[in-house]
Parts: sequence; C-alpha cells; structure tokens
Amino acid sequence: MKEHQLTVLASDFIFPEGLIWRDGGLWMSDMFGKACFQLSAGGEKQSICSVPNRPSGIGFLPDGTPLVVSMVDRKLMKLVDGGLQVHADLSDVATGEVNDILVDDAGRAYVGNFGYDLFGGAEAQTANIAMVMPDGSVSIVADDLVFPNGMVLVDGGRTMVVSETFANRLTAYDVDEHGKLSNRRVYVDLGERAPDGLCVDKQDGIWVSSFVTGEFLRVTPDGAITDLIACGDKRAVACALGGEDGRTLYCSTFGGHLEDMVAQKRVGSIETVKVEVPGADF
Repeated sequence: MKEHQLTVLASDFIFPEGLIWRDGGLWMSDMFGKACFQLSAGGEKQSICSVPNRPSGIGFLPDGTPLVVSMVDRKLMKLVDGGLQVHADLSDVATGEVNDILVDDAGRAYVGNFGYDLFGGAEAQTANIAMVMPDGSVSIVADDLVFPNGMVLVDGGRTMVVSETFANRLTAYDVDEHGKLSNRRVYVDLGERAPDGLCVDKQDGIWVSSFVTGEFLRVTPDGAITDLIACGDKRAVACALGGEDGRTLYCSTFGGHLEDMVAQKRVGSIETVKVEVPGADF
C-alpha cells in the first residue's frame, strides 16, 4: 500500500464539500459558509454564488449549466446568468436534508439525502436516492440506504457506487439505459471506515473519503486498498481528481467537530497530492 502526504492549497473555509473539477478549476461548496467557489490550480478563490439554505453537491448538465444542492429547503438549483433557479423541488420525496449528487452524461442528476434531521439530533432513519431528469421531473430509484453520500459511475457507466456512510460500506447498483438502478449489492465493506465523498479514476479505482477515521483511500474493483492518505486529527470530507493532467487529488478536510460547523469556525481546507492514475474524465 502506498502512503501519501497532503499539502494545503487553500483554507479559511467552514466545511468544504461537493468537490468537482471543471473548466480548469475546482468547484466546491462551503456548506456552512453558504456559498460556492471555484479554486484555480494555484489556490486562488473565486466566489460563484451564495446558497442561503446551505450548498453541498455540485454537478453539471450536458450544456455546462451548473447544478448545486440547496440542503435545508430540499431543492436542486441551477445557476443561470449568475443567479440560482429551481431545477427540481425534492421536498416531497427527501426525508432529510438533500446532500450529494451525481450528474451523468445524459443530464440525469442522482440526489441523496440524510433521511432524518441529523443536525437536530433526530433518531437515525434510512434514506432514498432520487433521480432528477433534465426537465426537472423526479422519481425514486433507490431506498433503504444508511445515509447515502458520495456517488460515482464505474464500468463504463453501467454501475453506480454510492457511499453508505453510517453502514461503513460502498454499495453498487446496475444502471440501465434509462438511468434506473437495480441489483443492489455490497461493493466494498470498509470495516471501521465511514465513507463520505468519492471520485473515480481511469482504472475504476475509487478514492474514498473516510470521515470518521480521517483518511482518504483508493479502493480497486476487487476491494483492495492500494493507496492511503492519513489526515492526522482532521476529518476527510470529499475528494476530486483534476489539474492539468488529472493526477492532482483535491481533498477537503475539516479540523473540527459537529458543533464547530454550526458555530461557523473556519477550520476547513482544500489539500492536494499527486497520484499515479488520472481521473476518469482525463
């Protein structure tokens, strides 16, 4: 197993989430900072938009229109001419705050949610994944998930892998030509590790953020862990592959506790490391 060390690229965030490389920069949400940003390869920060009801996952429609989750009001927003518009209202199907998303090449957005009022201290409940079509119509494509979080496509888009954070596993589904999910199965059992954000490389290796243990790890399709990044006393939140050659792993870290998010302590950072296998889109 290869071990790596991170270098801080940018800091002064509260809780960085939703990392995705696009158009020569890293797009990201600051969940409790209630704003989205783009970072250059050198770490320069550009404000994209404010999201009063807290942003999380970010994706892009085929025409390049950015999508961002609005967590508290359970909506998927699109950024048009510098302003946010509702792309889909998920309040009738999401039983908790909406969280991470995955947008496929057809413009279908898969949106997970907490399943319950996490920050309000409610009793844990399972949750679903909704599929939002390009026209904004919504359907449920998976349910009974234990805190669904990051999602990626592997095997040429034929398989979706989703983090079940508090079940400590990655779960896989077959994806049909209409985007529907079936044949649920355990993809990788991560033991004590609680997976959060994900990204995938050209060899279908999945980089996993393990929030509880403060690690980023690369998992192969056969379940082997090939690479490990320990974050010390920080939490590992999300990751994305990008940079000029797709071999820079961008990692969001959080140096606090749950109450520090609400208190808006600026203990979140974006950190980087060079890896061997480029991202799937490079």
